[in-house]
Amino acid sequence: MKPPTQTNAHSEDRLLDAAKAALRKAVRPVTFSGAGLSAESGIPTFREAQTGLWAMYDPMALASPEGFATDPELVVGWYNERRRNVASAQPNAAHCAMAGRQDIVHVTQNVDNLLERAGANDVVHLHGSLDRDKCSGGCGHREDIDLANPLPLRPCPLCGHWMRPDVVWFGEQLPRVGWLRADQLAAEADVFVVIGTSAQVYPAAGLIATARRADAIVIEVNIEPGATPGIQLTGPAGRIVPELLSL
Repeated sequence: MKPPTQTNAHSEDRLLDAAKAALRKAVRPVTFSGAGLSAESGIPTFREAQTGLWAMYDPMALASPEGFATDPELVVGWYNERRRNVASAQPNAAHCAMAGRQDIVHVTQNVDNLLERAGANDVVHLHGSLDRDKCSGGCGHREDIDLANPLPLRPCPLCGHWMRPDVVWFGEQLPRVGWLRADQLAAEADVFVVIGTSAQVYPAAGLIATARRADAIVIEVNIEPGATPGIQLTGPAGRIVPELLSL
């Protein structure tokens, strides 16, 4: 990667200043984050060509109801490995900066708990969370999970169906309560900060369009230049987000 030229550096500074000015005036700011937020904490992303989870594993075998029905022990074992990885990870500077802004609601596609561990108290998880299991039979039973010592495959104590990670798999709907709140937040936001997401997973990615229709200023922070209309801040979240959210 070529070092930034002086002209590029000045342009980046102007964009950052514009983004910070928008946030200072914001009354209803919202962040919308994806896998890139936690990548700097050692949590693998999904779509990178060589290192992404779906480059190494078949998503339909490990993240679908059909895959779970075929080999539930394999699926739970894989998720437990991910859980232990999250347990050993630490929130990075971006997580900490976001947690420090208690005036901002954080909508995330991530299933880790790094925002909460950094101190954030208002996080909407669109795709569920690794620190819970739920009954695969739909009886409604849920259990909290110690990420460092996750439980093996086991039956639901209420109905006998297998317990499974409380995350959204391919072909499943987003949790209704979380989705309705996220959609309302996007529709009411005056500044919508998109952090570390490729915006390819729907319906979650549609929140950006919802915010734009509401005339929110959209700020995108990503390691690569994005396609989202708005203020583009290119670089690692751990470097940009703390400066962006500083008061």
